[in-house]
Amino acid sequence: MDANLRRSSIRNFCIIAHVDHGKSTLADRLLEQTQTVASREMKAQLLDSMDLERERGVTIKASAVRMQHVSADGSRTILNLIDTPGHVDFSYEVSRALQACEGALLVVDASQGIEAQTLANVYLALEQDLEIVPVINKIDLPAARTEEVAGELADLLGVAAKEVLRISAKQGAGIDHLLEAIIQRIPAPSGADAGPLRALVFDSHYDAFKGVIAYVRVVDGQLELRQRYRMMMTGATLEPVEIGVFTPEMETTGRLSSGEVGYIATGLKTVQICRVGDTLTQTGKRAAPQALPGYQEVKPMVFAGLYPTENEDYPTLKDALEKLQLNDSSLSYEPETSQALNFGFRVGFLGLLHMDIVQERLEREYDLDVLVTAPSVAYRVVMKDGATVAISSPAQWPDENDIEAVFEPWMKIQIYTPQEFMGAVMQLTLKKRGVYKSTEYLDENRIILHFEIPLSEIVIDYFDRLKSVSRGYASLDYQHAEYREGDLLKLEILVNRQPVDALAIIVHREAAYHKGQRLVSRLKKLIPRQLFAVPIQAAMGKRVISRANVKAMRKDVLAKCYGGDVTRKKKLLERQKAGKKRMKMVGNVEVPQEAFLALLRLEDD
Repeated sequence: MDANLRRSSIRNFCIIAHVDHGKSTLADRLLEQTQTVASREMKAQLLDSMDLERERGVTIKASAVRMQHVSADGSRTILNLIDTPGHVDFSYEVSRALQACEGALLVVDASQGIEAQTLANVYLALEQDLEIVPVINKIDLPAARTEEVAGELADLLGVAAKEVLRISAKQGAGIDHLLEAIIQRIPAPSGADAGPLRALVFDSHYDAFKGVIAYVRVVDGQLELRQRYRMMMTGATLEPVEIGVFTPEMETTGRLSSGEVGYIATGLKTVQICRVGDTLTQTGKRAAPQALPGYQEVKPMVFAGLYPTENEDYPTLKDALEKLQLNDSSLSYEPETSQALNFGFRVGFLGLLHMDIVQERLEREYDLDVLVTAPSVAYRVVMKDGATVAISSPAQWPDENDIEAVFEPWMKIQIYTPQEFMGAVMQLTLKKRGVYKSTEYLDENRIILHFEIPLSEIVIDYFDRLKSVSRGYASLDYQHAEYREGDLLKLEILVNRQPVDALAIIVHREAAYHKGQRLVSRLKKLIPRQLFAVPIQAAMGKRVISRANVKAMRKDVLAKCYGGDVTRKKKLLERQKAGKKRMKMVGNVEVPQEAFLALLRLEDD
C-alpha cells in the first residue's frame, strides 16, 4: 500500500478528562464498539491493569491500544488510543502522550461541568496544537446539566454548542457518532517513511524477559528488527528484541512505519536510560539531525523517609523499591539512617498522589509494613562561603550560623469552586502563606481563584482540607512557578534531651512557635509514661521554644510502712529519688509510630 494512503487511514488520539468523569468507561465502549476485544474477555476499566487503578478510579499508568473501525461506506480506519493519567502529578507524562497524538477527546461529566484538571489538560493539548473534540458524558444521569455544560465547552473552545457531542459511556449511547467524529475531525498523521527515523518514547514498562518495553509513536522513518538504534538524550544503544502493536495485548508485527503507535522491546535492563520524552533514532550516518522537542528530566517534588517497621524487612524494602523503579522512572531513592527508625530510604515522588500510590503498592504487592515520615520538599540553601546545597531532608540541614539564605519552591495554583465557598477557600489558602492573585468567573455560580503558595504548605494536608471546606466541590490544579527566598529554619524535637531526627521539620519562622507547641502537646499524649520523668522539647537551633514533661510512673515504696518513724519513710523516698535519677541517665525512651503520624495531623486540632 502507498505510504500516504496508509497514513491517511490512521487516527492517533487520546482522551483527556478530570478524575472520575468516565474516561476509562469510554475507552471500554470504544474497544467494544470496534470489536477489538471479544465480549467474553471484556471487563470494566480494561486498560487500567492495576487493581489499585480500578479501586480508586484513577489511571496511574499510560497505556495504548490499536482499534479498527469500519465506517458505513466500508472504509477501514486504524484508531490508536493513548490512554493517559488524569492527575496533575503526572502532567509531564500526559504532555508526552499528547505529543504522540493529532487529536484529543475532551470528556466532561454532564452533572459536574469543567473542573481543574480538565482545563489544565486542555491547555496542554492546545500547546501541542491538537484538534480537540468536545464530548459530554453521563447524559443519562438525573442531575445532568447537558445544555448548560455544552455552553461552557463551546465558550471555552470557541465552537458552536451543536458541535459538542453528547454520550453516555456507561449505556453506550452516542458511541457510533463519536467514532465518526474522530475520523472526520482529527487529522491523519504527517511524516515520511523515507526520512531518518524519529520515534517519540511516551511511556515504558519493564518486562523480565524482554527488558524495557518502550511505547513509541513513529514520527518519521521506519522501525525494523535487526537494526541498531540510539536514544538521543541518554545515548543508550539497542537492537530491538521485538516490535509490535497493542491490541490491547502485545501483538508482534516486526515493523512500525511513520504515523503508527506501538511498542519496541529494547532488551535494556533499566528504565532510567529509556526515559519518557526521549527520541529513538538510527545509529551512524542515518541518525536524525535533531531530537523531537519537549524532553525534560522529571525531577521529584516531594520527599519522604520510608522505613520498614521491622528491621529485618530492610532488604525486602530495598528489592521492592528497585522493582518499582523499573516500571516508574520518576521514582528516586537513596539509603538513609535515623536514630529513631534505624535503616530506611529517602524517596523522591512527583507529588502526594504518587507517594500514596507507591506506599500502597509496597504494602499490597510486596506485603511490607512501612512507616512514612512527614513529606518535605527540596530546598536550596546558599551557604556563607557561596556554595549552594540542595536539601530534601531536615537531617541534611546545615548549622544555622553557616546559612546565608534559603530558597523554597513556590507553586501557581488554580482552585475551581462554587462561589459560596469562596470565603472559606481564601481563608484556608491565606492561612497557608498563599498570595492571592486574581479571580475568574466561569459562570454565575463557578469561579477560578488564582494563588501563589509555597509547595511545603500544600504537600501535607492542604488538598484534604480544601475538600472539607468546600464539601468536596472544589478542585485544584498546580504548576511549579519558581524558587523564592524564605525565612525558614529547622525545628528539632528532643525526647529525654536526645534529638529525634525523624521528628524534625523545616518550618517558616512565623509558624515555628505554634507548630512546636502543638507537636510537643501531641507527643506528650502519645509517648508512654516511664519510671522517670521524660522531658519533650521543641528547639530552634540552640533555643528551646516549647517543653512538656511526661510524668513518671511511681512505685509506692511506702506501701510496706505501717507506721514507725517518719525518717524511715524519708529514707525510702530518697533512695527511690536517687534510683530514678540514675535510671534517667541510662534510660531509653521508645517513640511510638503514632508520634511520627502526629506530624501529618498537626492541623487537625
